[in-house]
Amino acid sequence: MEIIILPTPADVARTAADAIEDQVRSGPSVVGLATGSTPLGTYQELIERHRTGGLSFAQAQAFLLDEYVGLPTDHPQSYHSVIRAEFTDSVDFAAGAVHGLDGMAANPAAEALRYDASIEAAGGVDIQILGIGTDGHIGFNEPMSSLVSRTRIKTLTQQTRVDNARFFETPEQVPDHVLTQGLGTISQARHLLLLGLGEAKADAVAAAVEGPVAAICPASALQLHPHVTVLVDEAAASKLLHKEYYQYAFDRKPAWQGL
Repeated sequence: MEIIILPTPADVARTAADAIEDQVRSGPSVVGLATGSTPLGTYQELIERHRTGGLSFAQAQAFLLDEYVGLPTDHPQSYHSVIRAEFTDSVDFAAGAVHGLDGMAANPAAEALRYDASIEAAGGVDIQILGIGTDGHIGFNEPMSSLVSRTRIKTLTQQTRVDNARFFETPEQVPDHVLTQGLGTISQARHLLLLGLGEAKADAVAAAVEGPVAAICPASALQLHPHVTVLVDEAAASKLLHKEYYQYAFDRKPAWQGL
């Protein structure tokens, strides 16, 4: 696990975009996309590189992390709609190359199995963008999720529903359930890119990076992955005990190594 502390959210976005651009330019790629406020700067950076720098996603596929149960794909707050508005409609993914879970599936368990199989059939995810919740969740793997869980239906905590209420007209409209890639599914991606921004995420980042591997902090499961890059701004890094070492190591990172 490499922890990189950068001065501002804009620096985090640029560095994350660098990693994604390197992967996409290397050849046909599968990119895992997260929604929420944290990756927005990264998506805006990638859109700008597409518009002005020739970055193409025409040979890439994308898989979304999760979806609300009970929202049709054309609902403005479904993650199908959100990711289109925030990113994929502004670049050149081929038709049918952006995949998501069906929140209206009659059999959510079968839909979860189908989705994991579709990721495997695509060759697996090359680089997965992740945010982190204030309680340490990634995707919608709430605290006490199995560290080896697969894609499945989950009940959201009240805190997560409160955190997401800003996207809906009323808090009561936030669904109780989601379909989400599990921690085991996420961990099969070859490169995990965890982004953390702001002081509100500082406790969660510290628990994920420096705390024990435990289901109470789902993001701590990333400690067991062979290739994780944690990109945080100064505020999100404020509770880390070993900040000086992380900065020391990054300042001496070999130029050839990349992320």
